Amino acid sequence: MERFGVKSAPSRNRSKTALYVTPQDRVTEFGSELHEDGGKLFCTSCNVVLNHVRKSAINDHLKSKTHTKRKAEFEEQNVRKKQRTLTASLQCNSTAQTEKTSVIQDFVKMCLEANIPLEKADHPSVRAFLSRYVKNGSSIPKSDQLRKAYLPDGYDNENQLINTEDR
Repeated sequence: MERFGVKSAPSRNRSKTALYVTPQDRVTEFGSELHEDGGKLFCTSCNVVLNHVRKSAINDHLKSKTHTKRKAEFEEQNVRKKQRTLTASLQCNSTAQTEKTSVIQDFVKMCLEANIPLEKADHPSVRAFLSRYVKNGSSIPKSDQLRKAYLPDGYDNENQLINTEDR
């Protein structure tokens, strides 16, 4: 048939899925009912993952009794909680984590500048002082961890400062 330029009738078994629809497209289509995180589509009120490819699955979920019940409960609460994917949660650097590393780096720098051996940080009285009087002071690790993880950073920073001063 192809040789004579006659095309066969389109197949009736084609899938009715939208192949090139992203979760973000569905969020713009349905508004605040849904949100996207990490390439997945979530129902904001129910905190469940929805299939973003099939619009009918989203419509069925939005018309379901469980969704309407959870939506009413969700609107009663003023807190807007959105479920996140695990990778998004792990990538999030909170201010506490940033502050912790800052305190540790400042502690190592202080010890280096004052010629205090890092082993002194393991003494029980130093530990008690740090946890009592320094914010995030109890998060300062033992001397071996300070040496392995934070001393190279301080060394590299000091070398860069010295090199810029020499020029």
